[in-house]
Amino acid sequence: MDPNDLMPRFNPADLMPIIPRDQNLADEFHRRLIEWINDFHRLLDEEHEAGARLVSFGQSVTFHIDDIGYWNPSLISFRGKNENGESVELIQHVSQISILLVALKRENLSQPKRPIGFASWEEYDEQKA
Repeated sequence: MDPNDLMPRFNPADLMPIIPRDQNLADEFHRRLIEWINDFHRLLDEEHEAGARLVSFGQSVTFHIDDIGYWNPSLISFRGKNENGESVELIQHVSQISILLVALKRENLSQPKRPIGFASWEEYDEQKA
């Protein structure tokens, strides 16, 4: 008889305490922003995609959202292209985030419409479930 067969089997990770997610960290804001923006994006017809309009100091900037990133504990970045096709990236503290989602004409109708931050709608739906 092997003495190892008498030892109980367990996963060391099961012994780690469950730590609740900090709802104020950038990764949680990122997750919620991705959900809100993709839900809006999905409702649009095939000729439109989600864009963002930022208004500050009397000026307005509108851009196509390509991706959203984060850096814990408190930074969120929005990457995309403006109306002139120039690359833009906005980096904001989570306490300053205020964007207006707008429908913008898609730049490339020959490519399938994909969710922001995911390769496909199936991948997005699996993550959301």
